[in-house]
Amino acid sequence: MYQHLYRRFLEANKGKQHFACHSHHYWPDITRDAMLKYWDDSARMVDDKWEHIFSRRIPAVQKKIASTLNTGASQQLVFAPNTHELLYRILSCLDWCKPLRVLTTDSEFHSFNRQIHRLNERQTLQLTQIPTLPFADFEPRFANAIQNGQPNLIFISQVFFNSGLAVCDLERLVNLAPSHSIFVIDGYHGFMALPTDLSAIADRVFYLAGSYKYAQGGEGCCFMHVPTGCELRPEYTGWFAEFGELDQPKDGQVNYSKDGMRFAGSTMDFSALYRLESVLNLYAEMQLTVDHIHYYIQRLQKAFLQQLEDIAHPELNSNNLLMTNPAHHGHFLTFRLSCADKVQTLHRMLKQRGIITDARGDRLRFGFALYQNADEFDLSALEQVNE
Repeated sequence: MYQHLYRRFLEANKGKQHFACHSHHYWPDITRDAMLKYWDDSARMVDDKWEHIFSRRIPAVQKKIASTLNTGASQQLVFAPNTHELLYRILSCLDWCKPLRVLTTDSEFHSFNRQIHRLNERQTLQLTQIPTLPFADFEPRFANAIQNGQPNLIFISQVFFNSGLAVCDLERLVNLAPSHSIFVIDGYHGFMALPTDLSAIADRVFYLAGSYKYAQGGEGCCFMHVPTGCELRPEYTGWFAEFGELDQPKDGQVNYSKDGMRFAGSTMDFSALYRLESVLNLYAEMQLTVDHIHYYIQRLQKAFLQQLEDIAHPELNSNNLLMTNPAHHGHFLTFRLSCADKVQTLHRMLKQRGIITDARGDRLRFGFALYQNADEFDLSALEQVNE
C-alpha cells in the first residue's frame, strides 16, 4: 500500500526482493525533488544560503526529530555528515591523560567498535564489553556492570546492528549511571523504527541516529540529541559550534553555543537535510506515525516467518533466529548459522535469485520496509538452496 511512494527505486530494481533495507534503504521519490530544491535554493540565495539553512531548514527538521523522540528540546539537536564525527566530539570531552573507564557491549557497530579499540591502545583506558548473548539476562548484566564499574563513558545501542535485538528498559539503565558518566545511546536502528520516548532521560543522554536507514533520506545527514543543560566543551570542534556569534569580537576564548550546536562541526552538504525533511514532511502529511510503521513491519516479519516455516529450511528457521520479544524487536531478522562460510554461500545464492540480504560473519540478516508487500514475498528459491 506504500509502494507508490518508492516508484523510482522500485523500477530501477525490478525482479529483486530487497531484504537489505536495514543496511541500504530505498528512498521515497520525494527525496529526488528535495535534492533539486537544495540546488535551486543554492543558486537563488548563494551567499545567503547559510542564513536560510540555519534559520529555517535546521529548526524545521529539529522540531520534527524532537517530536518523534519526544524530547521537548529541539534546540538540543545537532547535525553532521555521519555519527562517527559526532561520537568523536563526545570522546574529545574526556580527559585522556587520566585513567578512564568505558562500558559498552560486544555488539556495537564498527564505527564505535573500531574507534574505542584504537583508543584502548592507550594505557589510561579500561574497556569493559558486556556480551549481548544470551539476551534474556543481558540487561541485568549490563545494569550490574554500570553499578560496579562506575564508568566515565557508557555506550549502548537501542537496537543491536548484528541481531535486531532491542533494549527494553533504557530508562532504568540510564538512571543507574553515576552522575559523572557520559551516557550515549546509538539509536540508528531505532529511530523511525521503534516507537521511542526520551522525555524522561532527555536531560541525561546523548542519542545518535541518522537518515540512512529507516528515516529514508539517504546518507549524509546524521544527528545527535545533546542532554539539556550540557556544558561540555568538545575539543574536536568546528566553526558551526558558535554559528550565531560569528560576528562577535574574539578575545582568544573558545566559546560554544548554549544549546546542542556546541557539538557542531564545520561546513557540510545540507542536501541530505533537505531529503530527510522531505520524508518527515511526507509522513506528517500522511499521518504515518512510527507506531503505525512498526505495526506494518511486524506484520511483514510475521508473514515472512510463516513462509520460512512452510519451507522448513535447515538453517533459516526459528531455532537459529535471534529474537526474544517479537513485539519489541528491530526491523530486521537475524539468523545465526552454523558457520560463516554457510552464510556467505547462502547470501550469494539468494542474490543470484534476486533475493537481496546482508551477511555479517555467521549471521544472515533480512530487513523489512514500507515498500514491501507481504503478498509479494516469494521465498521458493530457498527450496532450491535447501541444503
